[in-house]
Amino acid sequence: MAVLDLAMQGLAVFGFILFFVLWLMHLMSIIYVRLHLHKKKSEVKQPFAQLAGVSLLKPLKGVDPNLISNLETFFTLDYPKYEILLCVQDKDDPAVDVCKKLLGKYPSVDARLFIGGKKVGINPKINNLMPGYEGAKYGLVWICDSGIRVKPDTLMDMTNQMTEKVGLVHGLPYVADRQGFAATLEQVYFGTSHPRSYISANVTGIKCVTGMSCLMRKDVLDQAGGLVAFAQYIAEDYFMAKAIADRGWKFSMATQVALQNSGSYSIGQFQSRMIRWTKLRINMLPGTVLEPVSECFLASLIIGWAAHHVFRWDMMVFFMCHCLAWFISDYIQLTGIQGGPLCFSKLDFAVAWFIRESMAVQIFLSALWDPTISWRTGRYRLRCGGTAEEILDV
Repeated sequence: MAVLDLAMQGLAVFGFILFFVLWLMHLMSIIYVRLHLHKKKSEVKQPFAQLAGVSLLKPLKGVDPNLISNLETFFTLDYPKYEILLCVQDKDDPAVDVCKKLLGKYPSVDARLFIGGKKVGINPKINNLMPGYEGAKYGLVWICDSGIRVKPDTLMDMTNQMTEKVGLVHGLPYVADRQGFAATLEQVYFGTSHPRSYISANVTGIKCVTGMSCLMRKDVLDQAGGLVAFAQYIAEDYFMAKAIADRGWKFSMATQVALQNSGSYSIGQFQSRMIRWTKLRINMLPGTVLEPVSECFLASLIIGWAAHHVFRWDMMVFFMCHCLAWFISDYIQLTGIQGGPLCFSKLDFAVAWFIRESMAVQIFLSALWDPTISWRTGRYRLRCGGTAEEILDV
């Protein structure tokens, strides 16, 4: 009995610690969003940021309904000195025709098309980008996914953050307004659960970066071995950020979000993406096994039990109140990240939020069940530490 009592007390302590940590994350995220995001910069922080040339690397594969409109936003950037390096692996890829159309439409923009890639490892994105990276002529490289769209001042916003001690500037991933419930589900996730962890990690000094939109110093990457040094990893963005941090450089977050605007999306695609990301985190960071307790429903159960055990409060009443408070804080955070009115109703938000939260544990268990990853046209077996090997069909 003494052992059982000790275990119960330990679980109660864990519940109260969990309560403190999670609500600290909520507050940090909400406050950071309100103070930092969507703020107009009236002046450039220093001359270097204004004058630095930028080489934009665009990995492209396939075409979706929004590709040409997304790409075109990069040809109309309001920035004095940059080049666009369009990288396509396969010469028969329909993205080649899209690139050629834009090159013809904007002949005054410094842009080039690279076809064929260069096989340097198992990561298809790195292989695709290699020719563009080797041909980059500026000291800053901006790796930005094909599904991202930007505003005319996005690059100026990012270079404003590239001060003397900063080696990497990244954008908070978010989702553009689109029609359909799958789009709403995706927008709710990238406006609630994801930024809460992403922002609180960066605020507390943990290097948490996604590679959707990253501006980096090329000489620092070259010191780490260049892009080829990261071709053995699937999550190349994590290891590139780690290499920059290990060399003493700081990170900064842009005031504009990295706006995902893929024209191809569904609930199944969203779920597969979340499972793939979870698999990567589990293999790179073993502490990810505790991730489910940071989700609303499971956390509320644990904290509710702790409150019942110590204070004899009704566990289910506490659970419902805690979930409601979480729901409200998530809505506040989402509206802050949106920076304007939402394109869906509060009822749509409530339904999408409930479904997303209900999916969380199932996604985590699915990631544990199968360690292989299907990404682009390949399948990969993950190893501890983040490396991977390609699974070849025999």
